[in-house]
Amino acid sequence: MILLTGNKNLFGKEITVYTYLDDSAAITEGSAVRLNGILIGKIGKVGLSGENSPKRIIRLDLAIDEDKMAAIPDDSQALIGAENLLGTKYINIKKGKNTTTVKAGGEIKSLESKEFQDLVNAAYPSLESVQKIVERVDRIVGMVEQGKGSIGKLLTDDALYQRLVSTVAEVQSIAANLGSGNGTMGKLLNDDALYEEFRATVKRTDAVIADLQAGKGSAGKLLKDPALYDDTRATIAELRKTIDGINKGEGTAGKLVKDDELYRSINRLVARLDTVVERLQSGQGTMGQLMVNPQLYESMNGTMKEMNSFMKDFRANPKKFLTIQLKLF
Repeated sequence: MILLTGNKNLFGKEITVYTYLDDSAAITEGSAVRLNGILIGKIGKVGLSGENSPKRIIRLDLAIDEDKMAAIPDDSQALIGAENLLGTKYINIKKGKNTTTVKAGGEIKSLESKEFQDLVNAAYPSLESVQKIVERVDRIVGMVEQGKGSIGKLLTDDALYQRLVSTVAEVQSIAANLGSGNGTMGKLLNDDALYEEFRATVKRTDAVIADLQAGKGSAGKLLKDPALYDDTRATIAELRKTIDGINKGEGTAGKLVKDDELYRSINRLVARLDTVVERLQSGQGTMGQLMVNPQLYESMNGTMKEMNSFMKDFRANPKKFLTIQLKLF
């Protein structure tokens, strides 16, 4: 068994054509030759051409598969390409439009290789930025390795690690208690009776909501009965009207709220009542004596008892108290 590797066609013939550049851009022998991105051969020798023309300083030998020659018009152009800005360079032939094709030993005109170098130069600032980012990342990794910062402490602080392990252990303990049915949450998760009670409560709540939606009960009528809704709106409107009237000083309540003279009159009346109460409490006047003088109270109480006794005797024997005298003149 023979294992064949590489891009070289062992059973095909290669035709050499040439292209000239003003700068090789560090392209190397054995690099790929592509036609509009399709591999058709490889680069042979790369060397000085011996000419002094600006665009013909470097000569590249292009070894192209014989069966691909018919696909290269003689007005095609060669330029340097790369997989990326730092990748392997290759020659990419941009296919022309002529009907005649390049012959063996012929020349394919090249585009300015300077354009590719300018692109590389333009990428240098980006590469420098990437380099700075890499350096910053390297510094951060170094700080982490030294145990600086929160992440560094998480990685290197044994005490913090032990606390984290302890916390995890506590969480595992709580989970075990929940799984075994201990505690309120454990019972909620494992007690079938409590679960059934919860389901019954949910069913009752669902039934109440269904009754509300069906318009049953006072709350349901409030939600569904248009007439009750209209009455409620009318009542609220009247209440707002009454409040507006009070705010405007209309009616007795409005005057109480807005009329300063009425307020002053009520204030004076309250002040007089307060004076009368103080006089009563201090024993002034008959009513005051009745409130604070026990002897006057006892005297009046005795008088009332005598009056009651007299009235009883009078009703029992009125003749005893009534005498009619007749006199003749």
